[in-house]
Amino acid sequence: MAELYTVPAPFYYDKKSGYTQEEFKKAIERSSTIYVGYLSFYTTEEQLYELFSKCGEIKRIIMGLDRNQKTPCGFCFVEYYSKEDAADCIKYISGTKLDERSIRCDWDYGFKEGRQYGRGLSGGQVRDEYRTDYDPGRGGYGKQKQFEMETTPNYPDLDLSYVDMIQQSQQQQQQMPIQQQQQQSQPQLQSQPPVGGNMLGKRRGRDDDDDDSGGNDDGKKFKDTPTKTRYRERDEQDE
Repeated sequence: MAELYTVPAPFYYDKKSGYTQEEFKKAIERSSTIYVGYLSFYTTEEQLYELFSKCGEIKRIIMGLDRNQKTPCGFCFVEYYSKEDAADCIKYISGTKLDERSIRCDWDYGFKEGRQYGRGLSGGQVRDEYRTDYDPGRGGYGKQKQFEMETTPNYPDLDLSYVDMIQQSQQQQQQMPIQQQQQQSQPQLQSQPPVGGNMLGKRRGRDDDDDDSGGNDDGKKFKDTPTKTRYRERDEQDE
């Protein structure tokens, strides 16, 4: 009878995993990877190794990073060599305190490149976009709250939402590499040496000047100097 009143554990399904729900469940069942959340931005990888290695040998730890700043943003992935050690991690470490914060450990379907970056609008985690509480371990107030606190008193007539501001910032970041490439390409075009007859003509002019300063030796200097080989080596360096 007790089983009738058992509340099943909530199932989290990551829609961006690329798996169906059934495939996702199977990936969780064979996984030895743990997702760790609610970390302080200042918690180091060394601290994580020290804590999580108490449950077993760690294969690797992947720090969660802000997508734009490439700085820690409050989560990580811990990969164990065995599923039993990962289960002990959830049993004994989840809910304990690290850097004066209660951390959360959940099963993860397995790390893939790109998952180390935050999914929030500003580059961090989504939860840090809209929270209204002040958390000194996670950058103070939430991003939207910070935006409202900075813009409302200074720009009361500004008709710009937080989402609009982020989208404008992203558009500017996308345009910056294009402008930088254009600026870098201009000096490269100017610094390229002339090709064809102009290049050969310029080299011959310099050689003629050297020959005039060395005296009249009836072209002997040109005969001893392998001019074609010198041009070929110079082209190879440029390439």
